[in-house]
Amino acid sequence: MKHLSLILLLFVFVACKRKPKPENTVEQSRTTGSVKILTDASFARVLADQIEVFKTDYPTAEFTVIEGNENKIIPTFLNDSVRVMISSRMLTPEEDKIYRNRSIVPRTSRFAIDGIALITNAANVDSTIKVQEVIDILQGKSVTGKQLVFDNAYSSTLRYFKDLAGVKELPKKGVYTLQDNNDVIKYVAENKNFIGVVGVNWLISNEAAMAGPIAKVKMLGVKNLPGKKGDDAFYTPIQQNLINGIYPFLRNIYIINAEGREGLGTGFANWLVSPRGQLIVLKSGLGPHKMMPREFNLKNTN
Repeated sequence: MKHLSLILLLFVFVACKRKPKPENTVEQSRTTGSVKILTDASFARVLADQIEVFKTDYPTAEFTVIEGNENKIIPTFLNDSVRVMISSRMLTPEEDKIYRNRSIVPRTSRFAIDGIALITNAANVDSTIKVQEVIDILQGKSVTGKQLVFDNAYSSTLRYFKDLAGVKELPKKGVYTLQDNNDVIKYVAENKNFIGVVGVNWLISNEAAMAGPIAKVKMLGVKNLPGKKGDDAFYTPIQQNLINGIYPFLRNIYIINAEGREGLGTGFANWLVSPRGQLIVLKSGLGPHKMMPREFNLKNTN
């Protein structure tokens, strides 16, 4: 009996030492819990729209969004600081291998098609430009006097055009960089001799404070290189031209998930390509990854 009493006292002592489970603990699953997401600043607005609607369906889901240029967010992702990323490019085989060496297979899904708009001051007579003219400016060969201004020296947008022109360094004249997309819009609104380069979503889904500058700019029609799709006319980055691929300056938007488990990042990635997520892409003015079929309810009124 003495030994039995000691055992019972020991159980009571251990039970008292146990910490109570916090009442506000949220289960980590595809629709609950928390996740950090790195995003290219060019896609911050469409991501914010997606998160807003996702949270109406799943209110216990918590998102922390970290914006940055491409040169900033990709190293952070590869350092395993944050395991979910929105980017305009897929991982290279070398980058993919970094995660696979940790026994994690990154999952990449395209969920939208972005158009990169070329904008000019609304007062300018010229409203068109050829892809070859843009390449000539980036290569320092242009004799037209046209000048390009980009959002950031390390942005994915500038990297896209450097790849297009096949250059590693920018010319000393004719190409300039600012801080972000809003800076580009404001600059072009006040300066007639520059062509701004911004994501379409920034022109369509911008805040009220930018309404004035946006009203002072216009999108240029772009004609593609001979032999390429869109070489027959000048096309603007309206949604239909993004969907059918006829606008020359297109890029994919990907979500890259390296959680390595069934967490909120996985659920959100799947939701982005679901009919609901794709509808939000469509409403944002971008091209959806896939078109959702329309359903019609036919009623007999006889």
